Amino acid sequence: MKKKRYIYIYIVLLIIVVGFMAWLRSQSGGYHPRSFEEIESEGVLRIVTDYTPLSYYLQGDSLSGFDYELARMIGQRSGLSVEIIPEVNLSKSIEGLETGQYDIIARQLPVTSEIKEELAFTVPIQLNKQVLVQQKEPGEGKTPIRNQLDLAGKTLYIVSDAPTKLRINNLSHEIGDTIYIQEEKTYGAEQLIMMVATGEIEFAVCDKAIALEMSKDYPQIDCNTDISFTQFQSWALRKNDSILLDNLNKWITDIQQTPKYKELYDSYF
Repeated sequence: MKKKRYIYIYIVLLIIVVGFMAWLRSQSGGYHPRSFEEIESEGVLRIVTDYTPLSYYLQGDSLSGFDYELARMIGQRSGLSVEIIPEVNLSKSIEGLETGQYDIIARQLPVTSEIKEELAFTVPIQLNKQVLVQQKEPGEGKTPIRNQLDLAGKTLYIVSDAPTKLRINNLSHEIGDTIYIQEEKTYGAEQLIMMVATGEIEFAVCDKAIALEMSKDYPQIDCNTDISFTQFQSWALRKNDSILLDNLNKWITDIQQTPKYKELYDSYF
């Protein structure tokens, strides 16, 4: 009787363990962080990017975007097939990176000491800065804000979890007054700029390169007030992906020496 009872207990525990492992697998979507050798063996590099006119954008029936085009160049140089997935939310991109759903975050992230504690970064891809997006003619006798001190008491809209949040908080301390932050979990930078253009919101903060690109279609917006200093921006990987990082840096550096890359860069920046 004792032996049978132990067998039953063993079976129950086995079922629990197997069920728990299945649950963990379902939570990660069946993915796991892959080594560079696994990536080479599978022949596929999984890249997540932002959905903006700068990174990845559907125009008519064709895809465009600087990060999208650069990812394709990396696929050609490395001999790997590249899967590119758009994701507006940065937190979801980082979560997907950590669980192995993605191998690389291909969006222009400012390389700051805070975020370097969490992610590994490639060689610099571009220089950029954060700017205030507002209307050129706010109306009611108002003029565009030019002095950062005038941001006291204002509400600035940003994309949820954007690195911009830290900079605005620091700026609030610098001016000695409160700057309110409204994080949008649904909208990307493109939608926030459109909301400023239509007067739905008063201020947004985003990359200058994105704002300049959007100003071609929305000439009523102003993006001439800096929120941050000029910063290096790069792609991101998991901290322990040193072999992939070394290879990716070589591919990017080689590509940056080509006329095709210069043409691509000049067309966006």
